[in-house]
Amino acid sequence: MGKAIRERWHNGKGIINGWLAIPSGFAAEVMAQAGWDAVTVDIQHGVQDYQSMLACFQGIQPHGVPPLVRVPWNEAGIIGKVLDAGAQGIICPMINTKAQAEAFVSACRYPPLGTRSFGPIRAGIYGQAGAGFTDRANAEILVMPMIETREAIDNLDAILDVKGIDAVYVGPNDLAISLGLPPSTDSEEPQLLAIYEKIIAATGKRGLFAGIHCGSGRYAARMQKMGFRLTTIMNDSGLMLTAAKAAIAAARENAGGLV
Repeated sequence: MGKAIRERWHNGKGIINGWLAIPSGFAAEVMAQAGWDAVTVDIQHGVQDYQSMLACFQGIQPHGVPPLVRVPWNEAGIIGKVLDAGAQGIICPMINTKAQAEAFVSACRYPPLGTRSFGPIRAGIYGQAGAGFTDRANAEILVMPMIETREAIDNLDAILDVKGIDAVYVGPNDLAISLGLPPSTDSEEPQLLAIYEKIIAATGKRGLFAGIHCGSGRYAARMQKMGFRLTTIMNDSGLMLTAAKAAIAAARENAGGLV
């Protein structure tokens, strides 16, 4: 389950996370061989759905990369279904209050720690369903609320004090918008950087971890040095477009006016 990520964190190592917006098992299979420590299927803002997410899992898991999912919303039905399919951790958008964080945790945990319904149709295959499965799932599934609004920052301590949260994930674009700033992944805005420091300090003193979405590998490295322990670099479609543009530009620049 999420054991490999937890082990890296507790050994002082960060996670470099891939992000899948393309609804393709083959694209996921290719991404899984790039060296990511984890890969997240985005069924909120990507063009993925449940079926394409499942195909992505099938492309990812043979390569030993932990699959995470960003769900569309804080709703127990989709959270449980994604976990039953084999997600090893959930990133949930727009968690702004303690009550919302509690509901999110509850949806991710089996009783007595939560209200998740039992039916791990695919997760059980990989988690060896049987005696002790629910305890292992409760111990290993990663629960990561997104911190991406002014309200969430105002309620940060209350959210982080909810038992069962493992990490938070910063959505820089929505956070910037909520503060009246333009959306930006690799921001140099002092107000945002100060908030990032606040999140790192607040998670660190509780033994929790923080993640953030980045637009480049260079900025991801900077965020790791700042204290974030999970940094996502762009997404599959963005990386493909960036690489294609760079290759085309290099060809034109070096073709001596032939193209």
